[in-house]
Amino acid sequence: MEPEQYTDVGAVRLCHQSFGDPADPVVVLVMGLGLSLDWWRDDLCAALAGRGFRVVRFDNRDVGRSTHLSGPGISAWGFLTRRARPVYTLADMADDTGGLIARVAPSGAHVVGASLGASVAQETAIRHPGLVRSLTSVMGRPGDGTGRTAPRMIPEFLRPPPADPVEGLVRSFRRIGSHDRTAVDDEDVRVTFRRAQARETGDGSGAGRQLAAIVAERDRTADLRALTCPALVLHGCADRVIRPDGGRATAAAVPGAELVEVPGMGHDLPRWVWPELVEGIVRTASRAHAR
Repeated sequence: MEPEQYTDVGAVRLCHQSFGDPADPVVVLVMGLGLSLDWWRDDLCAALAGRGFRVVRFDNRDVGRSTHLSGPGISAWGFLTRRARPVYTLADMADDTGGLIARVAPSGAHVVGASLGASVAQETAIRHPGLVRSLTSVMGRPGDGTGRTAPRMIPEFLRPPPADPVEGLVRSFRRIGSHDRTAVDDEDVRVTFRRAQARETGDGSGAGRQLAAIVAERDRTADLRALTCPALVLHGCADRVIRPDGGRATAAAVPGAELVEVPGMGHDLPRWVWPELVEGIVRTASRAHAR
């Protein structure tokens, strides 16, 4: 693991960190709502580097040590009615990602996104096709109305901050996450949360602006149909935050996409899912290299 670096992309400065041999093909990892680069766990990044990749993880705008913006997020009513006036869009976040790839991997990178990051990764492949060698969309949807949150999960987005934010997040992952989460997964959350908080330079409002961008997302289906890069769609069968039909619709839209549905996987990345994810990324990147 190398020291953190900073890259300016327009008015946004992105903090990023790399693993692996600089001569290897690059994988860029895009994380989900309000989560910093730390949530791409060190061990997962090392596992990918061990399979012959240069792994780059980064803080999205409004998270961690990247640029934090200002302006409103979204109200509870706006979330419930699916109405938002975002300060920025998923396309803006995709342009951040494309700008980072242009700097760290001018010949292109394999782009992997989870949840919000999946939408950003899709938009990056659409808007910057020359920079995306393959696409892996994890826990994502194409913006066409599929993959809607199950009603019983909506309170997860509306809860007031818990008295103990660490244990509150552990409980949240237990509610939204995969079957067979272990004590090790819970401890991962505690360690990662504390590490992320130690790196955080914002005031906590960035997640609201990112959520507004999600609510205002466009239907990407037609543009996904025009993609030519190899693609993998990985989705949990037990995901109730972005339900599995969102993954199926994504795979159906992208020509030649491989769909992997993981029994028992919810809206998280517990350690037991990592081997399936790593193998899928390797397999999809190999398809790109074979071209």
